[in-house]
Amino acid sequence: MNSLFAAWATLLGGFALGVTVTGAQTNAPPWPMAKPGAIARWQAMRFGMFVHFGPVSLTGHEIGWSRGRETPVDVYDSLYHRFNPTNFSADAWVKAAKTAGMKYLVLTTKHHDGFCLWDTKCTDYSIAHTPFRRDLVDEVVRACRQQGLAFGAYYSTCDWHHPDFPVTSPGGTVKREKSDLDAYNRYLLAQVTELITRYGPLVTIWNDVPQFFEGRGAQTIKLARALQPDILLNDRTGDGGDYDTPEQRIGKYQDNRPWETCMTICEQWSWKPNDRLKSLAQCVRALVLCAGGDGNLLLNVGPMPTGEIEPRQVQRLSEIGAWLETHGESIYRTRGGPWKPNRSLAATRAGRTVYLHLLTQVSDMVVLPDLSRRVVRASLLNGTRIPLTQKDGKLILTVPSSGRESIDTIVKLQLDGSAMDLPAQEVPQDNRAATEPPAMPAGELPPG
Repeated sequence: MNSLFAAWATLLGGFALGVTVTGAQTNAPPWPMAKPGAIARWQAMRFGMFVHFGPVSLTGHEIGWSRGRETPVDVYDSLYHRFNPTNFSADAWVKAAKTAGMKYLVLTTKHHDGFCLWDTKCTDYSIAHTPFRRDLVDEVVRACRQQGLAFGAYYSTCDWHHPDFPVTSPGGTVKREKSDLDAYNRYLLAQVTELITRYGPLVTIWNDVPQFFEGRGAQTIKLARALQPDILLNDRTGDGGDYDTPEQRIGKYQDNRPWETCMTICEQWSWKPNDRLKSLAQCVRALVLCAGGDGNLLLNVGPMPTGEIEPRQVQRLSEIGAWLETHGESIYRTRGGPWKPNRSLAATRAGRTVYLHLLTQVSDMVVLPDLSRRVVRASLLNGTRIPLTQKDGKLILTVPSSGRESIDTIVKLQLDGSAMDLPAQEVPQDNRAATEPPAMPAGELPPG
């Protein structure tokens, strides 16, 4: 551990430990900006798998948050002695993600409970000291590389198990009598170093709950950039990051800063027996509304104590993948707009093409604010031409009921010029494609 800290200190070099200015407070953040190409590649993926897993699966309660709540602290902290997911297969996890049409996978390498899913040299509270013993992170990384998925590491900034972190369970509400945040920060940076140097290149470091880390998050970002210049970090470092992370809700339209909604396929992040599973329509519409808002979707699964993803969740992922097989051109490698999403529709665009996603429709006629480009062809995604008129500042489409799909009817509009420089427009609430209520607040999903 000491040698790792020394290596980290050498690498960090002149970076000050006492950073006090945060990225949120200045126009120029005190850390190297993300490479535009790295952001563009990540945005083009649009859809990823989130995985929350650990000894907590033995209880069926929520990861981290149930420590000291449903499960006494001493019991929770001893679960790893019984953690032996013998049916775990990294290949099966990654295959499920790939079948779903996901392009990257983010794994909870360490959640708020402090348990590490890799053979870290910084603590014994890890998978190397369970009956399972295998390095789960290493196996998932290898499977991702073999099957062509990018890999990202979720790493909780807070740690309610670590004795140097200022607060502990339940839920970070109990202040420790003694703590050493500087020592904990060295621990955090040493583990970030392990994750990037052992398992990189990573698409992202996904931090979480940056309690006490204002002014310290910049160190995490500087270190990560020094180790891997094209890595991305989210906005939960303590000092901001490269992209925003609305949780369990659809983000609003935002094309001036990248974002990613993280959302559970059921209701709980970690496995829960008989948890309520989202319908196919809800999952697809979440993906469409994220893409239409110019964001990504990170859809979470929580494997069972055996290490397997529930068959019903695997089935739902397969159904999403089947939808993407025929509709994926309207999601991947697109940007949101030029119409902002609402409850009834979304739009994505690429080159000279706009994809209009009709999620609900009560009339054959769809009336939208016109574009400053001429539409040279309007058709359903299967190629069937549909009537279109552009006049008096309106774009009017006729989509007969015979051409509609139950989840999302997609109209493909070919323009006489680029769709990418068109300003994003609000769709008036009297748009005839909409059902009541016409507007969808951020965080809601159309019924599925």
